[in-house]
Amino acid sequence: LDTCFTLMKVELLHIQKHFGPVHANDDVSMIVEAGTIHGLLGENGAGKSTLVKMLSGFISRDSGTVSLDGTPVEIKTPTDAIRQGVGMLFQEPMDFPPLTVIENFMAGSPGSVNSAQGNGLFLNRRAAEHAFRALATQFNFVLYPNEHVSNLTVGERQQLEMLRLLSLGVQTLILDEPTTGISAMQKTALFAALKRLAKQGKSVIFVSHKLEDVEELCDEVTVLRRGKLIGTAKIPSPASTLVEMMFGKALAAPIKPSTARSEPALQMSDVVIKTDSYDLTLKQLSVQRGEVLGIAGLEGSGQQPFLLACAGVNRCAQGALRIQSIDMTHKPYREFLKSGVCYLPADRLKDGLVAGLTIRDHVSLRAQQGVFVNQAESLRVAEKAISTFNIRGKPESNVERLSGGNQQRTQLALMPDPLNVILMEHPTRGLDIESTLWVWQQLIARCQQGTAILFASSDLDEIMRYSDRVLVFSGGRVSEPIEAAQLSVDTLGQMIGGKF
Repeated sequence: LDTCFTLMKVELLHIQKHFGPVHANDDVSMIVEAGTIHGLLGENGAGKSTLVKMLSGFISRDSGTVSLDGTPVEIKTPTDAIRQGVGMLFQEPMDFPPLTVIENFMAGSPGSVNSAQGNGLFLNRRAAEHAFRALATQFNFVLYPNEHVSNLTVGERQQLEMLRLLSLGVQTLILDEPTTGISAMQKTALFAALKRLAKQGKSVIFVSHKLEDVEELCDEVTVLRRGKLIGTAKIPSPASTLVEMMFGKALAAPIKPSTARSEPALQMSDVVIKTDSYDLTLKQLSVQRGEVLGIAGLEGSGQQPFLLACAGVNRCAQGALRIQSIDMTHKPYREFLKSGVCYLPADRLKDGLVAGLTIRDHVSLRAQQGVFVNQAESLRVAEKAISTFNIRGKPESNVERLSGGNQQRTQLALMPDPLNVILMEHPTRGLDIESTLWVWQQLIARCQQGTAILFASSDLDEIMRYSDRVLVFSGGRVSEPIEAAQLSVDTLGQMIGGKF
């Protein structure tokens, strides 16, 4: 496969797309040369995903031209795109978790892996496995054909979907925020694979809001802001230049002052938390008021069960748990809420918000005291939340139509005030730089009020920047809390790998 070089130049010219009153793409043009990795950079809601979804056939454009290798093409469906050699890998891979790896690999691809003898309706599993193993070996992906996809990590599912698209003959591969939710090792493997594809003459479009990823991987970058083309830059370019293109201004990270107090907000002793894979044991843990405790570890190492136990959503198998020195052991979740404990899950739309409901509906649910809703009051509170938290939406906006950053702002707007403990999974996952800095400004303000924050993140730089102490989870083991000032990113990475 390394010797098969098929060039694919992509041109998107004067693309226009409206969603009602929203001008999602306003006269956007982008040219991706064959054999290059082209970044598409912009803040949340800038129009990046809209643009590439038109190229990949998931939505239609209002006007403009799409050309492949100089020939204008009409792409109205994902099937049209695949036939033209264009495939898209989403942030959440589009697979079938109940099926096996090889069954997913074969899905939708009778033309590429059916037996020449089988003629279309019946797939040749042996031929498919041969093609799958050859592709996986080429990119150093370790995937087992008979493993169920439900057992794979997000990064492994991403690798599978990438192999499936390549087996269909894709020459232009689009990746939408692919480094969100994958491990550092999987990111390294992904970047190596994309560089290899570019060397084969394929074109890669890398959609991201992460400057560090674009700088590491891409040859060139196009920047969008609020649906408009701001410009194109060669990589490397100064980070300050790219930030200003994205946001129209320079951005500064908030400074985390010392806010920890000598008063415990959350205490655990002799706690055992049962998970599907192992039991987590914490002998003693005391988190002080105003303290930020970062929680590091590979996905599935027990961080979520730990946070759920701290929130009272799940109960500890044994041991004692106290909030503000009050014994909360085995008390229900509602009692934790009354004690000033708030939990914000990683999946904002599935677990944190309710799809189909508006911002105003969410405000009403939070404030609901009786049977009837005070419509005027809920509208006033929703408008105030939108203004205070800079949510790009209206009171009647359905939350599923908000960008990831605005969904997170909505979650934060719904938190009660004051709080004793905030528990968060990946508080800035999928957010652009400005939204990330804004989130931490709000959290630091909470710390200054005396709120303790426990947060899990796969971003080691984020953990190092904002934590007072760090708790490391690895293979069912939990470290003692370590002062962040005593750690480096390299040391933290080694601990995550099990070197306590």
